[in-house]
Amino acid sequence: MSEQTATVIDGKAFAAGLRERVGGAVTTLKSEHNLTPGLAVVLVGEDPASQVYVRNKNKQTLEAGMNSWEHRMPATASEDEVLAMVRQLNDDPAVHGILVQLPLPDQIDSEKVINTINPDKDVDGFHVINAGRLATGQDSLVPCTPVGCVLLAKDQLGSLSGLEAVVVGRSNIVGKPVAQLLLQEHCTVTICHSRTRDLGEVCRRADILIAAVGRPEMVTGDWVKPGACVIDVGINRIEGEGGKTRLVGDVDYASAAKVAGSITPVPGGVGPMTIACLLRSTVLAACAQAGVTAPDI
Repeated sequence: MSEQTATVIDGKAFAAGLRERVGGAVTTLKSEHNLTPGLAVVLVGEDPASQVYVRNKNKQTLEAGMNSWEHRMPATASEDEVLAMVRQLNDDPAVHGILVQLPLPDQIDSEKVINTINPDKDVDGFHVINAGRLATGQDSLVPCTPVGCVLLAKDQLGSLSGLEAVVVGRSNIVGKPVAQLLLQEHCTVTICHSRTRDLGEVCRRADILIAAVGRPEMVTGDWVKPGACVIDVGINRIEGEGGKTRLVGDVDYASAAKVAGSITPVPGGVGPMTIACLLRSTVLAACAQAGVTAPDI
């Protein structure tokens, strides 16, 4: 088999549709409940990638009809100053979602900052209380990238019930939460990592294979079960021809696409879903705080 057989999962198009649904939900909340969801982002320092990301978040939040606030702090800001900013946003009733952009400068304890956010406003889903709620099957705010992965898989496969899912990577940001979400969808879930024996053999069992390990093109086509849905969370910049860099995922796309039933490209797969799911989380958080039934988005 020499040519691609997999359906390309267009995360960009799905994310655009999700943002449209979020915008519709916001319009309804404004007209029926006088409720405008609001997202506040805290950016500490001058990290170029973070600045681009925050700018995109601000733009898309406003486009969806929500309130958006950016709080920029210098790289020299102390931990106490950042914590004071978070507490101020916790106390502001107009702010329904708080996101502290990571990474933070070395003098600041990220975990302490995240766990100071009111869990009900923690739209990144990183607070230890939200992690616990997710693990025990309670309603919670969930990290945005895992939500995007599951939405894309369901869009391709319909019901995920009974399917075998393999997650490569065990981070608190993607691996663990996506495994919990797949359990909620009644999948049989295996989490793999660097110590997993016969990793390729385990991956070949997967009806849904999620790669979130941060190693360029680690998952090759011979690790993919024929017809599997492959969701590639990795974003790795590697050197290409002529000294130029290019983005690749954790999956070797060329070989995997010959075997998989469907596959996300990098870029244009999971990436665009993250901000769209953040907007969705902000709407859900606003509804929960106002005691309003959340729209189906």
